[in-house]
Amino acid sequence: MTQTIPLSMQDLAPVAEGVTTPEAFTETVRLAQAGDALGYTRLWYAEHHGMPSIASSSPEVLIANAAAKTQGIRVGSGGVMLPNHVPLRVVETYRTLEGLNPGRIDLGIGRAGGSDGRTLQALRSFGGEHFAQELTELLAFEQGSFPPEHPFSRVHVVPEGVGLPPIWILGSSGASASAAGQLGLGYAFAAHFSATPPGPALRAYREGFRPSQAFPTPHAILCLSVICAPTDEEADWLAGPQRVSWALFHSGEIRRLVSPEAAAAHVYTPQQQAIVENQSRLWIVGSPETVRERIIEAFTGSGADEVMITTTMHSYADRRRSYQLLAEAFGLVPRDATFGSKV
Repeated sequence: MTQTIPLSMQDLAPVAEGVTTPEAFTETVRLAQAGDALGYTRLWYAEHHGMPSIASSSPEVLIANAAAKTQGIRVGSGGVMLPNHVPLRVVETYRTLEGLNPGRIDLGIGRAGGSDGRTLQALRSFGGEHFAQELTELLAFEQGSFPPEHPFSRVHVVPEGVGLPPIWILGSSGASASAAGQLGLGYAFAAHFSATPPGPALRAYREGFRPSQAFPTPHAILCLSVICAPTDEEADWLAGPQRVSWALFHSGEIRRLVSPEAAAAHVYTPQQQAIVENQSRLWIVGSPETVRERIIEAFTGSGADEVMITTTMHSYADRRRSYQLLAEAFGLVPRDATFGSKV
């Protein structure tokens, strides 16, 4: 019997070699529409800067575009890297998105910068050292809860008559999970790149959870990196570009996603080989049967409520097929039969 698990998507708007950036943006829409039709719960865009292989430097623009061209899938940020932004501006932007697309937007927030030090300096980012203060300020703007003597207490936040969408904290530690729970927010655990076991953090999230209007009960998402193809062998072949991309980035080289053929010919340095061997343990790669078994194992062991899938592949058609195979493996109900979605 197929175990039903709510599935969602994360898109970094990857740019493959041989593809223009406008073409890559067109592919983000095609993926959003595919996920909408297949019955995925939500689609989040990550924020990254200074990486030629990733075009998601402005998630809010991608969100607006995808929401306008889909019908029911929730669309949001996964996430806004808060240290790169002024909290008031985030509130204004996501109130606007929520007003344009009522009930369909998510605001995922992270504390990392999403880039290298030089780029973050150009963004005037302070890194994560002031994250707690920035998040507190964001919530105070939204709730109008600054004390009377605070200089921001008389700031008129617009647009009026619309609130922020549900807020999610992105993290990979017990501290971030506990904070999300105590604030009554959603929580997403980054198991797609963090080797930290998610179970303890999600337990901390639930134990410290305080109900809120947006989240009467806790809701945790487990984020996983998955590549699915009809066979284990084909999936491993298609995972080659991700291996090369990870090796190059973490050894200081930057380029667009290479083809599987170029990836197969790549000669790894000992340092790069060690990087790939360490990171690839977190990736779920294989046939529908293989990945379904591993996703269920990860999901059951974590205590999450939902799984969010990120997929990095050179071919956009293969990436859409990967999500389709997953939808079929988990018995997702096409959205034309279930118009709309829930938090």
